[in-house]
Amino acid sequence: DSVADAKELVRLLAKIPAKINLIPFNPWPGAPFECSGWEQIEKFAEVVNRAGYASPVRSPRGRDIMAACGQLKSASVKQRASARQPTSA
Repeated sequence: DSVADAKELVRLLAKIPAKINLIPFNPWPGAPFECSGWEQIEKFAEVVNRAGYASPVRSPRGRDIMAACGQLKSASVKQRASARQPTSA
């Protein structure tokens, strides 16, 4: 999510028409990543936008109830995995 990452993205997309939808990361308990701060997200979007690419930042929805993009899948995968664990008699 760094400015350097944004510049590298622009370099990789050179002369390729594209729209870059920016979706802030939706953390879940135990996630190995965290969401960048809003200021950093805006800096990333600005670099991409100045290069001529539309780069809207999507509003995260459902975070408060762990229902945002990626969070529901994470929870259901964990539930299925725990359901498959053998229990001792």
